[in-house]
Amino acid sequence: MRKRLVPYWLLLPGILWLLVFFVLPMVYQASTSVQTGSLEEGFQVTWHFGTYWDAFTEYYPQFLRSLLYAGTATVLCLLLGYPLAYLIAFKAGRWRNLLLVLVIAPFFTSFLIRTLAWKTILADGGPVVAVLNNIGFLDVTSWLGMTEGDRVLATPLAVVCGLTYNFLPFMILPLYSSLERIDTRLHEAAGDLYARPATVFRKVTFPLSMPGVVSGTLLTFIPASGDYVNAELLGSTDTRMIGNVIQSQYLRILDYPTAAALSFILMAIVLIMVTIYIRRAGTEDLV
Repeated sequence: MRKRLVPYWLLLPGILWLLVFFVLPMVYQASTSVQTGSLEEGFQVTWHFGTYWDAFTEYYPQFLRSLLYAGTATVLCLLLGYPLAYLIAFKAGRWRNLLLVLVIAPFFTSFLIRTLAWKTILADGGPVVAVLNNIGFLDVTSWLGMTEGDRVLATPLAVVCGLTYNFLPFMILPLYSSLERIDTRLHEAAGDLYARPATVFRKVTFPLSMPGVVSGTLLTFIPASGDYVNAELLGSTDTRMIGNVIQSQYLRILDYPTAAALSFILMAIVLIMVTIYIRRAGTEDLV
């Protein structure tokens, strides 16, 4: 009987942790979202679900902008991270550990400091902006509405760059873990069957790395969609994401019910998108 209870006793600390730091705050926020009142008079639970509709109709542009920025950053992270993860997994040799350390090196500094560094990198008149302007890149991004003239800071491009940089490691590490587990003999077998390298990648490598692709995109998109630091420091009032609205409602406007409702709406939207994405991806073996 004691042996049967051992697994449950081992799970108990984790369950208590989830109850105290996840379930209880969620319940509290759910009750806050259906309250009415003010900070001076106090908030009362009146089951006013209209707050959800009012919050969504007023701030739906920020929801769309957040999903667009997060989706763009996720695609860029995948395009940048996959080749690097492939290089580390199959071509790095004795340099593998060093490259992995360099991937996680940004975590050694504060998220805030890393984001502030991009203000210097993308500063007006700086070398990066000058090069982008000389090669005509800013003309294209300006036509797409991502920049304004020869200015990058306080534009959607700056916010997307910050999101891409800050969440790129979350894409690379799952991809590397998935690629590293692939048996290289499968590549050799495909070569023995006269498959070209592109065919080997398309038929063998990429399908077997799908768990890493799915994990990496989820670990990138989910936090990026609720991020507010990059839009606050690198953007402007025209690039505010829903995270900025929630932060403002909590700390400046002090409208706690609206802030809680916005949080639950964002969670519901992301949860629906993630569920559809996982089903479409056709894999449940996540790294």
